[in-house]
Amino acid sequence: MEDAGIYARESDVLGRPVQIGVASSQVIDVSFPDEIPSDADPNHPILDRLFDYLDGAEDDFADVEIAITVPTGQRAVLDAVCQIPYGETGNTRQVAHMANLNPDDEDDAGTVRAALRANPVPIFVPDHRVDDAPGATPSDVAATLRNVERSRELK
Repeated sequence: MEDAGIYARESDVLGRPVQIGVASSQVIDVSFPDEIPSDADPNHPILDRLFDYLDGAEDDFADVEIAITVPTGQRAVLDAVCQIPYGETGNTRQVAHMANLNPDDEDDAGTVRAALRANPVPIFVPDHRVDDAPGATPSDVAATLRNVERSRELK
């Protein structure tokens, strides 16, 4: 059975909706729109997991299949971001090193920043854990996600 569609639900924790796009059973997009699209379905197992996570359940989503189409260098950066553990943060220098890039090279540093901004699947690629550069996750949402993870770590 093919799993495809747009799924969205309002999050009280974030104060806005969370929307995922799924194609061929892979998450291809995560966004935080102002309103839930009229064609979005509120029911999907991955959306359920996202809301459990927002409620404080630790989940690294490592088993969730994602499809990312970005340049190879950016893909290495996004893969490196996935290595930052739940509840922890890193910086762009660390991410560059983990992606085998030179953080002192302006082109490599630019690749890191561009990859973070282009991240099509925030939360699944947790750009909110990189604390010194904006990612695709809106800044208020990123701060809330870090707080959710820290709160869980303190329990």
